[in-house]
Amino acid sequence: MKARSTGGGLAAAAHAILVATVAACAAAGQPPSHCDDLTPPPGATLQPSRDLYCLYLTPRHGLEHMSGHLELRTPHTPFGIAVNAAGNHLYEGVLTLSGLPDPGALGDFEHFVAWIASPHFDTVASLGPVANGTRSIGEIGINKFMILVTAEARPDAPEWEGRLLLRASSPSARMSPPDMQEFMLGGLRTGPTEHAGTHAPAHTWPHPPMLPGLTMFPALMALNPPAATPFLPAAGAAPDPSALPVARPRDVLELADGDVVDLEAGLVRRRIRSRDYVMYGFNGQYPGPLLHVPEAATITVNFTNSIPWPTTIHWHGLRLDNASDGVPGVTQDPVEPGETFRYTVHFKDPGVYWYHPHHREDILKDLGLYGNMLVEPREPDYYAPADREEFLMLDDFLLAGDEPMPFGEERTTHAFMGRFGNLFLVNGEPDYELEVTAGEVVRLYLTNVSNTRTFNLSFAAVPRQNAGQPDAPMGAAPPMGRPRVKVIGTDIGAFEREEWVESIVLSPAERYIVHVRFDEPGDYALVNRVQGIDHLGGVFIPETDRLGTVRVAAGGGPPAAGAETSGAHTAFDTLRTNLAAAREIALYREYFDDPIDRELTFTLETSGIPYIVERLMRFDSAYFHPVEWSGTMPMMNWNSTSEEVRWIVRDPATGAENMDIGWEFEVGAVVKIRLHNERRSFHAMQHPFHIHGQRFLVLARNGVPNENLAWKDTVLLPTGTTTDILLEITNPGSWMAHCHISEHLEAGMRMLFTVK
Repeated sequence: MKARSTGGGLAAAAHAILVATVAACAAAGQPPSHCDDLTPPPGATLQPSRDLYCLYLTPRHGLEHMSGHLELRTPHTPFGIAVNAAGNHLYEGVLTLSGLPDPGALGDFEHFVAWIASPHFDTVASLGPVANGTRSIGEIGINKFMILVTAEARPDAPEWEGRLLLRASSPSARMSPPDMQEFMLGGLRTGPTEHAGTHAPAHTWPHPPMLPGLTMFPALMALNPPAATPFLPAAGAAPDPSALPVARPRDVLELADGDVVDLEAGLVRRRIRSRDYVMYGFNGQYPGPLLHVPEAATITVNFTNSIPWPTTIHWHGLRLDNASDGVPGVTQDPVEPGETFRYTVHFKDPGVYWYHPHHREDILKDLGLYGNMLVEPREPDYYAPADREEFLMLDDFLLAGDEPMPFGEERTTHAFMGRFGNLFLVNGEPDYELEVTAGEVVRLYLTNVSNTRTFNLSFAAVPRQNAGQPDAPMGAAPPMGRPRVKVIGTDIGAFEREEWVESIVLSPAERYIVHVRFDEPGDYALVNRVQGIDHLGGVFIPETDRLGTVRVAAGGGPPAAGAETSGAHTAFDTLRTNLAAAREIALYREYFDDPIDRELTFTLETSGIPYIVERLMRFDSAYFHPVEWSGTMPMMNWNSTSEEVRWIVRDPATGAENMDIGWEFEVGAVVKIRLHNERRSFHAMQHPFHIHGQRFLVLARNGVPNENLAWKDTVLLPTGTTTDILLEITNPGSWMAHCHISEHLEAGMRMLFTVK
């Protein structure tokens, strides 16, 4: 039985059990479970969280000689986390049982059977016969569930008929509404001194917006603003943007080796749904110009800073000269307002990259200072053919009513979870539209430039009767109309093998390259579908955000047998092996089984936060979702600043933290690093970890080897997990590594390493 869900809550979970199937497989060859008391691999001290990824089965009274556990193992995914198109997290359930006697010793039974059930038992589904030992029970994609083992007279009983022996609830089932004491505490309204920081700011802050249908305790709604001055850019001395030029769509700059580019960061007027806002842009564009260059080219960029903030440009993902990496205080001094700086930018590797500020990027990037770079592969057939290319920079922007939510001028706000936006933007615009012809293969270069949001993107057919209406409800695409999507590349080039996917997961700063073919004419919504959490109710809430529409005109469509087709159309149906990528990665396989060389753990410390926030967040720590997909705690998040919240990356071997870590390597080294996102912190959440100036391979997640590799510079670290990477050291200099949630970076989660 393959248990999967397409929605949130118990009803959706029960429905998912009925609509999905999987065959249970034999236990032979199963790797050791991290639920057991095992010695960590050589060189490692950090292990995945048993608390989030192991269920220990409890026996019925009198059956204490029986025991078992279910490991929620990471299934294969080309992304940092495995989810379905609805945003449900996917796990491979690996069940280990011991102490089961002959079934006949327990009564008139001949078999043991495992079941999966919703917490209220409104649906129970068989996972098949089980026995002592270890075996996979298939894929689980349900938000909250129970695992049961019973003794049965027949192995194929459609319902649980026999004797219950063992049971366990999923870690997410611990998430529940606060108890009476917490309700009483949360119901109290706080006085004027209940705020973060040492002094309540005298400036006027708007309240952050709430998600529709979400409720919060009165004490949280009464929190004072963060201890920072609210900041929004203004057009000169006045907030009226009419004196500024309207930002233009980006130019595509076709560049050759040796070319020179001028980039200026300046004020622009952004018109969003008929309203004007003062924001920032490169060269008066939003996003900035797309730099299209050949592999191995080097260009010069003359940068002028015409905004009121000191800033730099970081060339994200490029293995370029250290002096041009754009990290203030490390590789250069900040470029002050009115000053210039010259960057020498080398494009060593094929792939899709982006550039953005590396000083107060929680403000400057969010206000529009970002742009893409495409490095065209030297080999013309590096990627499979496509009929056209599109570049999508995905963002969200936070509005309070019709006005932008201010930023903290002295320090970042939203330091707990990061600044989730409520206005979704593609290439700087809401309501993105793309027109294609049926049968075309479209190559999408996707870049997540948001401050904190991890996207789960898919395409949903818009019902015919509602086609063309911007608020038309999303429906499941008919079988023949569902667009097929395959992922072909990521940050630094191609995957070893192409893969079919039903959705694309991008954490902040990650890039993915996908091919999409729309065979049926009609309208398809580009949607972000995730499972948020209502912390007051202790329940999952499905969220669907529409980013844009792909309008597919009648055209080629599925070709008839024997009909002539384009090379892209024909190649699309085949999952291609990229020989160039596979051969290069093969050179590093000798290092895959080496001991762990270094470790890092990611955690959090707080001080001076409001009492009500401290109490309720400690209660909430009973369960942390692997990925916090949306901002469902807006008040306590807004109230927190980098003065009270300190995000930490720590070397457990030395105890050194953040900028005191100071690792040293030499060019030519290949370093195996275990990254552990600590579950036992005050508020654990995912971290997209970015390493400057080098590249790495993601070898394993929670000890499960990665089956399809590609070079990366940013990796998503879900809560409570370990991720093993192989870092190739090729580039000398002082380099930064950090969380790419902008507010976590500003709240301390960054380190340096030196390459000699």
